[in-house]
Amino acid sequence: MELRHLRYFVAVAEERHFGRAAQRLHMAQPPLSQQIRQLEAELGLTLLTRTTRRVDLTPAGAAYLERAREILGAVDAAAHEAASIASGRRGRLLIGCVGSATYSLLPALARTLRAELPEVEFGFRGEMLSPDQAAALADGTLDLGLLRPLPDSSGLSITHLRQENLLVAMPKDHRFAARRRVRIPELDGEGLVIHAGSGRSAMNAMIQHLFEEAGISTRIAHEVAETSTLVTFVAAGLGVAIVPEPTAALAVPGVVYVPLAGTPGVELVAATRAGDESPLLTRALAILASLSAD
Repeated sequence: MELRHLRYFVAVAEERHFGRAAQRLHMAQPPLSQQIRQLEAELGLTLLTRTTRRVDLTPAGAAYLERAREILGAVDAAAHEAASIASGRRGRLLIGCVGSATYSLLPALARTLRAELPEVEFGFRGEMLSPDQAAALADGTLDLGLLRPLPDSSGLSITHLRQENLLVAMPKDHRFAARRRVRIPELDGEGLVIHAGSGRSAMNAMIQHLFEEAGISTRIAHEVAETSTLVTFVAAGLGVAIVPEPTAALAVPGVVYVPLAGTPGVELVAATRAGDESPLLTRALAILASLSAD
């Protein structure tokens, strides 16, 4: 028995006429009649009663019609599901974001992905430090990461998204709060609120490097894990912080953002597992690139 036998039988059962069923199937009537007889012979059942004017279902034929429709429906659904997955319109995608991307990019990304790929199940993890995202990509906990470049990107495929200027977040009553810009040497002696170090934060390493290049030492007042906590500590007057420009989307009362001059800024990249050529990932990266450009 083949699927075509089921399709032939359903057509005849629904049309109640071999001639109309043959026209519907775009085939001649004699081969259709022969295929139905073969099906009945294989089952050892009479599915149809034939007269010169019409065809009727036997009780066994009525039961078989119901199951045949279910089988053909399941086969068609399986083909649709496979095609959706192969084209990147269906599946599951887990996305991680560093702090500034969580507040500036994640909301628009989530809305756009859900609108353009409604059959895809998305999961998001915000406020993830870059090394944590790299580890999660490696063990399969994440499929896509929005992070800062890392010294070791082995095993990852990296796509540049945008270059973000740096700002100094400071309490609104800070002596530099009314300035148009601030330079690194002017922060000598300032207590810094900074993301956790010891290799846990790409931003921490970059800020330490900027201070070393300027010939001044960092005075770390507080180390935190999340960008929202960092900005809240600044609002509380516990220090100043160097942050990517999109962090200003966190409009925390009592915090002023002043551009940091003389620095190249910091890169935001998308990272996936090397060799992962999932059509869904390709679609998501295209959407992400468009949003980043905007």
